[in-house]
Amino acid sequence: MWVVPMHDAVTYDALSDGTGVDHLRQTPRWMRGKDAAAYFLSIRDRTNLLASRLSDADATVQSMPDASPAKWHLAHTTWFFETLLLEPHLRGYRGFNRSFGLLFNSYYESLGARHPRALRGLLTRPSLDTVLAYRTHVDHAVMLLCSGDLNAETAQLLELGCHHEQQHQELLLTDILHLFANNPLKPAYFEDLPVARAGPTPTSNQYIGFSGGCVGIGHEGPSFCFDCEGPRHRVWLEDYKLANRLVTNREWLEFIADGGYGNPLLWLSEGWATVQQRGWTAPLYWERTLDGWRTMTLAGPRAIDPDAPVTHISLFEADACARWSGMRLPTEFEWENAARSVPVTGNFADSGFLAPQPAGETTAQPCQMFGDVWEWSLSAFAPYPGFHSAEGAVGEYNGKFMSGQFVLRGGSCVSPSGHVRASYRNFFPPDARWQFSGVRLAADS
Repeated sequence: MWVVPMHDAVTYDALSDGTGVDHLRQTPRWMRGKDAAAYFLSIRDRTNLLASRLSDADATVQSMPDASPAKWHLAHTTWFFETLLLEPHLRGYRGFNRSFGLLFNSYYESLGARHPRALRGLLTRPSLDTVLAYRTHVDHAVMLLCSGDLNAETAQLLELGCHHEQQHQELLLTDILHLFANNPLKPAYFEDLPVARAGPTPTSNQYIGFSGGCVGIGHEGPSFCFDCEGPRHRVWLEDYKLANRLVTNREWLEFIADGGYGNPLLWLSEGWATVQQRGWTAPLYWERTLDGWRTMTLAGPRAIDPDAPVTHISLFEADACARWSGMRLPTEFEWENAARSVPVTGNFADSGFLAPQPAGETTAQPCQMFGDVWEWSLSAFAPYPGFHSAEGAVGEYNGKFMSGQFVLRGGSCVSPSGHVRASYRNFFPPDARWQFSGVRLAADS
């Protein structure tokens, strides 16, 4: 099984000493000196390893405007550390190349002009070797910065940068999958990825009841979170039920066979228009062959596993399937309320599969809440009560995107372990399909 090695067992959980920190007031004890350097290097080395299977050509091409070349991901995360951490906080730091700000700034309007997102695949230069040299240059500078105790501001920026890079590790894999799926040869990113062991077919969905009332929502405690996960606040929930597992490929095949993609009564208006315009008849990457349905994976084309969670579906498809099932999608608040009692364990990238796995034997407790697929909710990505963007460029991180997006929860099979928590809010437009996104059903009690 493929497992990405880390530096001397340095993980986020291992580095946290449990004493806590009031963000913006003191430096986390684990983010000092050698511990901070080791944590940073473990994240950076993982990204390098993910890219090591790619040629310069693989890392340069862009398959669609929403995806980015692997080379760009490698450089952008490096630019983030250089621009937000090193230039303002490391005295005497000398940048690697002044033009890289134009090339690798993503969406930070306050930090200057940017190369258009849809044209990132035209950046044949700098070469992949040059981008890797850029990463080494910045890594050495961060090591110098970490040679002494970090103050609160620099510690928080370093921590944010590491979590930001973990987000791009996931995007790198999803974007490579989309790129290789558009190649007629259907190449594999990793030919030897393991296939799940055969197990019992998941039982029919069981619905777990949750009592309503006034519940706390949002991140709590001193550990890291993104700004959009707070402030913690209270939300009123009615009694509801949540499926104990994710919707499977077998169930999605039933939805297809029953004409789900051709029944306008199941679809939101915008979703139905999208289905008609784009000709959707199955999840992204699915292909009907003489031998049955197959899908593109990071190991190349494989037969659909009927018991694995369905993935690469949009919010529109998830909502239509829920209606077809006589159910609905959960709100993000219902999902978080249920997830708080579940350990944050599951099929993440570190498990080595890089694909959703069957639930196996299910119980009366929620399973697959974390890992496997991001779970669509019917909640718009909006600010929590009392939310305020941070001062400066980091204030552009999430708040500016709180329009036209929907929330997904739980992480996926390509999310790094230790990166996701119950309060984590991912977000994408409702027609997005290239991420590992799936569905869990809910209902009113």
